[in-house]
Amino acid sequence: MKRSLLVYAHYFYPDVASTAQILTELTEGLEEYFDLTVICAVPSYGGTVNPEYKSKRFYFEKLEELKVIRVRVPEFSKVNKISRVKNIIVYFLNSVLATLKLDKQDYVFTISQPPILGGLLGVIGSKLKKAKLIYNIQDFNPEQVEAVGYSKSQVLLGIARDIDKYSCKKSSKIILVGRDMKDTLSKRFEKGIPTKVSIINNWINEKEIFPISEDTPEVKAFKERYKLLNKLVIMYSGNIGLYYDLENIIKVIGRFKDERDVVFAFVGEGAVKKKLVEYVSSNNINNVTFIPYQDKDKLNFSLNAGDIHWVVNAKGIKGVSVPSKLYGVMAAGKAVIGVLEKGSEARLIIEESQCGICVEPGDYEELYKVVKDIITNSDVIKKRGINGREYLEKNLTKEKSIVKYKKAILET
Repeated sequence: MKRSLLVYAHYFYPDVASTAQILTELTEGLEEYFDLTVICAVPSYGGTVNPEYKSKRFYFEKLEELKVIRVRVPEFSKVNKISRVKNIIVYFLNSVLATLKLDKQDYVFTISQPPILGGLLGVIGSKLKKAKLIYNIQDFNPEQVEAVGYSKSQVLLGIARDIDKYSCKKSSKIILVGRDMKDTLSKRFEKGIPTKVSIINNWINEKEIFPISEDTPEVKAFKERYKLLNKLVIMYSGNIGLYYDLENIIKVIGRFKDERDVVFAFVGEGAVKKKLVEYVSSNNINNVTFIPYQDKDKLNFSLNAGDIHWVVNAKGIKGVSVPSKLYGVMAAGKAVIGVLEKGSEARLIIEESQCGICVEPGDYEELYKVVKDIITNSDVIKKRGINGREYLEKNLTKEKSIVKYKKAILET
């Protein structure tokens, strides 16, 4: 008889958030071994909610054999803090109510999203269902908020830290997504980490994302549509958000505005995109283009349209978060410009696989020199991309990570 597993996912299929994709594939992979139920928000990652998800508090659905309970949330704006907080709190409360509708569970699995409340939701769910709690920390908060100065209130930050420490203490197991994150966890607990810890990398489905020729019709069409043909394409693909120092990186990019054979492409949406667009417009930078989010079935073509990809984090994010976009870039066999701190998980992977060049966050002059050298010697660095693909196939496949998750949960 399968053991029961309740998963709090926040975002889930068909939302395009990286955690939604990871948790969708993880639950599909674990379905063979567990009787699974997912509690998540109705599709709303972009901030809007479709009319069919506005009339009821709960929506009971099945994704093939997977049981999914979607809870209603209000719409929000990614640049409006109050609307985001309201959205998160309603998700939290409705998820607790949805949990009451379930029978006893053997395991509860939660992630660190929404920040702080994701862990607390798992604690409440595990108590209500008398289950063992597995806490998957994708990002440490409030450390992430502190790193980018999103909140200055030491009182609020202290309360948030205490709540998440409580969630860690109540967990039967903590799963981290990077080696550097264990140091951050250790700093929280002077007397030692109070529970078992596993480290399991995130992934991309390497059977869906893989190297293809730039002459493939779909890649060529993508390039034609966004005026990338016959250019060296240096691409950023993913969330254009708060934790990547993009407001300063765009200033470095601006120094290359006279490079007519180079285009810097930003694919995605996020809270910082408007600022980037305004900077590009006000400084007459004509070789920067902004491209909307690409659906999952088009992602392989868009990633392969880039010659070299950015993988970046702001200073202070080491040990706090791991940019999942790295796995997609490696799967596509593309070289990387890493703006990442020494010893961070993403930088360790880039250095171990020799798939790119890394610079310390905040060293903008060195970054300028690296980009200039890449433009001059683009053929040399482009060849490094295949190293990343080979490393990923040996160490970071979807199947390898899901097997690790199964083992980590069953051994709890």
